[in-house]
Amino acid sequence: MHPVVVGRRMAMENGTESIEDDLDSSATEAFDQSTLSMKQQTKGTVQDIWQRPTRRPLPNAGDVVLCFEIPLARILPTGSAASDGQSVSAVAAAGKKYVIYEVNVRKDGPGRDPYPTSVERRYTHFLKLYEGLRKEQPVQLQTVCFPKKVLMGNFTAELIGERSAAFECFLDHIVTVPSLRDSPHFLEFLQGDELRNACQLLDERRNELAVPLLENCFRLLNKIFLDKSKCVLLLLCRLVAACTTSPIPHPSAEQWAELALRRYEHVCDTELLVLYIPLLQTCLHLWWQRGRDRTLLEERLSEMGKKGIKVKGGPTLAQAIHALDPRAETI
Repeated sequence: MHPVVVGRRMAMENGTESIEDDLDSSATEAFDQSTLSMKQQTKGTVQDIWQRPTRRPLPNAGDVVLCFEIPLARILPTGSAASDGQSVSAVAAAGKKYVIYEVNVRKDGPGRDPYPTSVERRYTHFLKLYEGLRKEQPVQLQTVCFPKKVLMGNFTAELIGERSAAFECFLDHIVTVPSLRDSPHFLEFLQGDELRNACQLLDERRNELAVPLLENCFRLLNKIFLDKSKCVLLLLCRLVAACTTSPIPHPSAEQWAELALRRYEHVCDTELLVLYIPLLQTCLHLWWQRGRDRTLLEERLSEMGKKGIKVKGGPTLAQAIHALDPRAETI
């Protein structure tokens, strides 16, 4: 199955650049550099590395393609342990080896997406996603050939290669079917582990470790879902909250806050609008901390107050997010 062809869509409105260009480009790396860095960082702890022999093809001229690619997989040795802020790849069941697949998500156009986003997943993550979708929508998965569990030869290059190709086709299929793409099972697969980890770090007041996890989650969801979809805006607001709840705001706080304000300019979803007033209040305080002009934010709040909307004494942004999507954060 070929990667999914999608219409050209800017990640930000009003003629601005993509979200990746909007932030410090050093936060992400091109595909090849990311692969090299991964191998260098894991040298001495990884027992074996499988690499995809060829790249997935570029789209036809004029197309933008949402592409899932597994460029490499790693067999982690017995006894690997996780440290604070590490991804799922650092967690191993005691006494067992396991394979971690790096899932690379790109939007390729005339050239490769210069800002691919990656997450690491095990076979069990893919299996849980498949079984959850099959239970709810069996008809939509009739054409999917999901790799079965094996008792022997789990770590051969041949099996890892076959599974990687199958997983790529599986993800390609999901995003072509709206009901599958919008399923909670798919959202859980995309962000579940990282979001739980980030929220736990926020609960422990270690925002500096939580922010990079949330940033990666946002970039991933932003490639797959619409700019103003609930999951994207909710995660964006959670990111703004994480950047601003510390006494000293995160260096990226203003950039994420500005993006959230732009995204919210034409939001009509009643459920999501409950975040707008807390977002404006958060930005107002951030602008004050940074010595920026607050006139436009104050005028916006004043206009909403004249319409009978309560603009003072309401929940904080973190509290409003927690009401929509309870997680681990202490409120």
